[in-house]
Amino acid sequence: MDIRLETIGIRVDSATLEGTLLMPAREFPGVLFVHGWGGSQVHDLARAKEAAGLGCVCVTLDLRGHASDSAEIATVSRAQNLADVVAAYDWLTSQPSVDKDAIAVIGVSYGGYLAALLTSLRRVRWLALRSPAIYKDADWEKPKRELHRDPDLPAYRRRRIAAGDNRVLQACTAFGGDVLLVEAEHDDVVPHAVVENYQAAFAKVHSLTARVVAEADHGFSGKAAQREYTNVLIKWLTEMIVGARATVAAKKVQTHKQNLPPGKRDRGSSPGDA
Repeated sequence: MDIRLETIGIRVDSATLEGTLLMPAREFPGVLFVHGWGGSQVHDLARAKEAAGLGCVCVTLDLRGHASDSAEIATVSRAQNLADVVAAYDWLTSQPSVDKDAIAVIGVSYGGYLAALLTSLRRVRWLALRSPAIYKDADWEKPKRELHRDPDLPAYRRRRIAAGDNRVLQACTAFGGDVLLVEAEHDDVVPHAVVENYQAAFAKVHSLTARVVAEADHGFSGKAAQREYTNVLIKWLTEMIVGARATVAAKKVQTHKQNLPPGKRDRGSSPGDA
């Protein structure tokens, strides 16, 4: 993310006024949305619209085994769906209008699991996870739907899992960007222990924001819960993006001031009365 700063001259009558131009660079933050198991990109379009309004280039996608490809849902694996997310990331960052150093990835449930894994393979600056799922590392190539036949999976999700004992938590320990964790108050699919394990694994992040949406179930099926999640997500994205731009602009201005001739530097004098 960059800010363009240059000295300009503004003509008025026979004089030229000295000025400084500051403007955003021509590259924009990129946002990749990853839906949950059994979902589709339709669930992400409303929030992608909001993010686009912030000046972001947004991509939603249908993972293999979903939407028009739902006939393959019985055979698609985690390996294939992670490859889908990597391909979507690579496509997004290949666009000339996208700032490769300002990428946000937003994942829901299974999509949150895949989004967290992506951070170990590609550079991600901002990571938002809503009710991120967790699975055992075994049977990586096995059809994802078959993983739920493991009678121990519900109990596994209620255990304290050390970061070194699970691939996705290992990815989280290495992540150094900013994180938003959103939890549903009444989640009967991803229990609170899973969110606690994710939160504990994010030990090296720049910032971590955690929110619990009251009365929400795992699918955020109520309209009020959906609105609350959208508000939380867009507010967080705004803080991240605007804050990053403001930081870059401040550094540019400071450098610009230091490079000015001594007579033109700000010595802290107060302006005259208006």
